Amino acid sequence: MIFSKPEILEYKADESKNAKFSIIIPSWNNIEMLKFCINSILENSEFAHQIIVHVNEGTDGTLDWVKKKGFDYTYSETNAGVCYSVNAMAKLATTSLLLYLNDDMYVCPNWDKYLFEEVGKQPNNYWYFSGTMIEPFGNNPCAVTPFNFGSEPNNFKETDLLKFAASFDKKDWFGACWPPALVHKELFDKVGGYSEEFSPGMYSDPDFAMKLWKAGVRNFKGIGKSMVYHFQSRSTARVQKNNGRMQFAKKWKVPSSYFYKKVLLLGKPFDSEIKLTDSFNLSFLMARLRAVFISR
Repeated sequence: MIFSKPEILEYKADESKNAKFSIIIPSWNNIEMLKFCINSILENSEFAHQIIVHVNEGTDGTLDWVKKKGFDYTYSETNAGVCYSVNAMAKLATTSLLLYLNDDMYVCPNWDKYLFEEVGKQPNNYWYFSGTMIEPFGNNPCAVTPFNFGSEPNNFKETDLLKFAASFDKKDWFGACWPPALVHKELFDKVGGYSEEFSPGMYSDPDFAMKLWKAGVRNFKGIGKSMVYHFQSRSTARVQKNNGRMQFAKKWKVPSSYFYKKVLLLGKPFDSEIKLTDSFNLSFLMARLRAVFISR
């Protein structure tokens, strides 16, 4: 399947003074959720940040609202998908720390403080960090789940969530590989950003993580104290999906499930004494065999 790249326009406002992160948020006619997301950033962040929005279509008033608020933005008349929009927004970043956030996320107090503190501990830029999602449904091993504090802004139990987030002790975890995701801009550029052949975006997250792995990154860490509530308001049902599972296996010669579970140790408690590795063993050979069948 070929997902055509639409024309993407860019608008750069005045530079955000003293910004720590350049936060990139793709949004597709989801204005109420987007407003809620950005308001939480403005209210619950420890630091000032540059906010960049990619407006897909924007026929629900998103484009006018983003312009009025004075945020940096990119814009396409049709849906650009994840990969094209993330790469376009990254070009407008004015800081060295690029954070990818979904528009259906509400950031909890001090979410950015814990991420920034972790960055300060690193000897170099070869790391990839994720915040920790609180989700109402599912059994994501990296998330705090299932804890339902609402499905949309109208029924959101903010007070209950804030009490819960302040009291819940989530440990750091292995396998950072999806939003809210923080990477150094220099590293993002080095690997070429998100792979646009994965448009509109299925499996673009594990592909980006694999590109970082191939570039030498071995620190894929989820920060337990950096919490965001994920409404799980997905827009993927509106778009014809790419076969990302097949694309990943064909490109990297292993299934994404192997990379997540056996290499990145997805969801396991973080232990600095454990070094991530892609050892040549029986499990690896079996994964290579499975990739052959998935790729057909």
